[in-house]
Amino acid sequence: MRKVVFDIETREDFRGIGKYDPALLTISVVGIHDSETDKYRSFVVEEFAELWPILEKTDMLIGYNSDHFDIPILNKYYPGDLTAIKSLDLLKEIKETLGRRLRLDSVAEATLGTNKSASGLQALEWWKEGEIQKIRDYCLDDVRITKEIYDYARANGLVKYKDGSSVRDIKLDTSKWEDREDSSLTHTLPF
Repeated sequence: MRKVVFDIETREDFRGIGKYDPALLTISVVGIHDSETDKYRSFVVEEFAELWPILEKTDMLIGYNSDHFDIPILNKYYPGDLTAIKSLDLLKEIKETLGRRLRLDSVAEATLGTNKSASGLQALEWWKEGEIQKIRDYCLDDVRITKEIYDYARANGLVKYKDGSSVRDIKLDTSKWEDREDSSLTHTLPF
């Protein structure tokens, strides 16, 4: 099964556009890990022609808050419909079990013993300063963390989070995560 773990960074936040509508945000960088090549790559908008063939051939997209944030934003750039590709949103899985949302950093710290290298707000500042490489590096770091959390959950059936000074488990049913779906390819680009 070909899996693409991905994350996006934007050029502005919801305060900048005046309402919560992810599709109104613009992308600065998309980062991915492609299981077929076992490589991490990042793309700016001008490089999306290289990204689309990878996504077209993937069986599953994996992200953190990706169903409600990353996919709607990326979909406005894509000539097809990314929702036709199987998606696993780790935040959605956690929320369905725990009953509330958790920050990626909280799950990463408790599960992996690591923290994010920066924040989305810092990435916005880097965009304003023209520091694109810093955004690429930060985005790929989030992709790496998301991939490691996914791998940990698959291997252990759980992830962890910090609850005050305690570390707690969130048991996840990962048994169907990698089941294939018939509609993994969108076939919207001329290959």
